[in-house]
Order: sequence, then structure tokens, then C-alpha cells
Amino acid sequence: MFEYAPAPESVRPQIKEHYGIFIDGEFVDAESDFKSVNPATEEVLFTVAEAGEADVAKAVAAARRAYETVWGPMSGTERGKYLFRIARLLQERAREFAVAESLDNGKPIKETRDFDVPTAAQHFFYHAGWADKLAYAGHGGDPKPLGVVGQVIPWNFPLLMLAWKIAPALACGNTVVLKPAETTPLTALMFAELCQEADLPPGVVNILPGAGAAGAAVVGSAVDKVAFTGSTAVGRAIAKAVAGSKKKVTLELGGKAANIVFDDAPIDQAVEGIVNGIFFNQGHVCCAGSRLLVQESVADDVLERLKERVATLRVGDPLDKNTDIGAINSAEQLERITALTEAGRGEGADVWQPACDLPEQGFWFRPTVFTGVQQSMRIAQEEIFGPVLSVLTFRTPDEAIAKANNTPYGLSAGVWTEKGSKILWAAERLRAGVVWANTFNKFDAASPFGGLKESGYGREGGRQGLEAYLDV
Repeated sequence: MFEYAPAPESVRPQIKEHYGIFIDGEFVDAESDFKSVNPATEEVLFTVAEAGEADVAKAVAAARRAYETVWGPMSGTERGKYLFRIARLLQERAREFAVAESLDNGKPIKETRDFDVPTAAQHFFYHAGWADKLAYAGHGGDPKPLGVVGQVIPWNFPLLMLAWKIAPALACGNTVVLKPAETTPLTALMFAELCQEADLPPGVVNILPGAGAAGAAVVGSAVDKVAFTGSTAVGRAIAKAVAGSKKKVTLELGGKAANIVFDDAPIDQAVEGIVNGIFFNQGHVCCAGSRLLVQESVADDVLERLKERVATLRVGDPLDKNTDIGAINSAEQLERITALTEAGRGEGADVWQPACDLPEQGFWFRPTVFTGVQQSMRIAQEEIFGPVLSVLTFRTPDEAIAKANNTPYGLSAGVWTEKGSKILWAAERLRAGVVWANTFNKFDAASPFGGLKESGYGREGGRQGLEAYLDV
């Protein structure tokens, strides 16, 4: 096997020592600060002001002013120009944003460079095109914006989740108050600077870093809609908090996706899809293919090839272009992954991990494959949100569907077979919002994304995703 020389990323963004919160087009300080840490080194990257309830109220008031006086009355054509400008600026600063995302989040540079930032820009380009065509989106001939939107995003795709939320909201004529995750505020704050550079009217976008209390304050504030991506437990709390109010809500929550490999699947292609499905972004993906269901007749062959492929994955420095698996985002998340892995061992599943050296500093976890997994085990039912794959087998297609649907979640699934009829048969029966055929983790701004059951409700992306930001 070839040895790889280090290929470090040479670009370094100009990260400030301290960031304020972004309200009404300006950065301002708050009563308290917190630190943002590089998960690969445990070094402090910068400090940032922590938004409190009073700050949230100011941001909502600024967003309301901007909605009533500037952004709401503005024509869709003019709004679209701003979104196009933001998209172009993101492209121009793509390398800077990619490196910043890897530093703050821990994910490999090749993922931020080739997926996160380009897809974020794509969402602004796509929704800019809808800004003056909303009457033709299929949601009525004269759709109106909702007003002020409160948005809370997670730490696994900080910039991309921001784009998923902000782009459609602005295209539909709403203004935004967004809270990034506590552990990954950097690219959201850089985006605030980009909004200034784009001459976006003050108050249209407000960014409020903080912990859970800040998110709760946004949800409980005088916004007209709440959009949340994150854990199912927090999603339930949000649904209860807004019940009985007039607030519109969309929730994109957890998942425990099944990746189903039938005996007529292209095995090598399926193995690549399995690896991408669970080890992409260290498994920090709500729609990760964390359960592998393999037909018994090909299970041994699939597992042998899968282990050979996983053994080639490189774990280490996120800024090395050869790295496949970066750092776990936080000590808390590493603790959860470790605890659930130990629970899998304790319940009798067989664990396999490749031999690889892990850095001494930072938060790291080896790619892990469990076999001998039973449906009742925690590793088959609970979302681990890490690079851990649970393998189950099946004999018949009906058994595969029954096992795939035996979960409280319903966000995504994958089907691997050479027969188109079998793909359609399975997709019709799988209780999942997104079903991939002979691929996994493929996204496009024009395609709606969302879940069923405890994976939430509502859609993001595509013309279907516009509905959540319109009064129809």
C-alpha cells in the first residue's frame, strides 16, 4: 500500500480573536463570552459574545423593522439580486470558508472544499432564481412571506445548514434571526461579514451565537416561524413550546437510516456507498446510513470487501487533503459515541476497527463496524451520530423492509440492486422521507429533503421547501 506524504492546506483565514453578535447589520458585544475550540487540537480559536434574551429581543425587533420597511416591500427581482450577490461572494471566498469550517468543526478539508461550501453557494443561487417567481411555485398565485423567521441550526454542517435555512427565507421575503451551534459559530459569523460586504439591508439577517438558552429564547420570541435542525429530543421540546401559537414550524431531526444491499447489487459500488453513507463527516450526519442490511447470500463477501476498504481510510489532521475522517466535533459527542459503542459490546455484538494511529490531542474515534447486531440492541435503535456502522442481515425483500422500518426514525434510506423494479418496490414501502438508489448522501438545492415519524416534518430545498416560508 502506498504511503501518503502530508498535504496540508496552505490557506489560513483571518480569524479574529473575538467576535460579537450580529444585530441590525452591526457586530455588538453581549454580557458574557464563550470560547470556540478546534476539536482536532483542543486549542481555542477565538472568543465570541453569547446572546441572551435581551439580545434576542433586539434582533427580532431589528428583523421586524427590516421586514416591514425594506425587505418585505422590496420586489422579488431586487431580493434575488442580493441572493445572487451573496452566492458569488461565497464562491469568491470559498477556500477561506472551507478552511474555517474544518478548523472550527473538525471535518476534513476535502469535504468542506468539495461539498459544504459549493452546496451552500448553490442554495443561494437556486433560491435567488425563485425570488421573483414565487407565484409559479405551486403554492398559490399570490404567496406572501410570513415575516420574521427564527432559525436554530446544528454543528455538523454549520455553513450548509445556514444556507438551507437563510436562502429560502430571504427569497420568500422574510427576515431572519439565526442561532448557530455553540461549538461551531465561526462560518456563521463570517457569513455575517459577507452580508455586510453584500450591502444587505441592516436587520434582514441577524446572527446570535450562544448555547441552548439562546436557542430557546429565539423559539420563544415574537417570530412568525421557527425552523430547527437538530436532535429529536430538542425538536419535541420546540414542538411543545410553540403548540397553540400561530407560529409555523419545520423540524429536521435525527435518523437511523437503513442501507439495504440486495444479492444482485454491484458489490464494489455498494461498498463505496456504504463507506460514504456512514463515514462521511465522521458519521455526524442525520441521514447517515448507520444500519447496513445485507442479504445473507452476499453478506460474507460484502463484509470482507467493506473491511478492506475501511482499513484504507485515513484518520487525522482535518487540514490534510489526504484525510478521510477528521476529528469528532466535541468532547461531549465523543463521550456519547464511546458510551454507545461500549453498550454494543456489552449487548453481545462483535466489533471491528481498523488498526490506525490517532493523534494525541483532540477528539478522535476509529471507524467502527458492528456485526452480529440484533434489532433490539441500542446500536440498532439509537442515533449514535458518529463513525459507527451496525450490520444486520436479511433473507427476503419483505424481511429487509420490515427491519428497515423497525425504527422510530424516518429520515432516509438506501437501496442497492441492479433491478429498477426492485428499487421502486422498496422505495414505495420504506418509511423514509428520502430514498437513494445505488448511491447515498447525494444532495441538490432543487431536491426537497425532510423526514417522517421522529425525524421531523416539513421539507427543505426545492419548490416544496418554499412553502414553509410562505403564507399560503
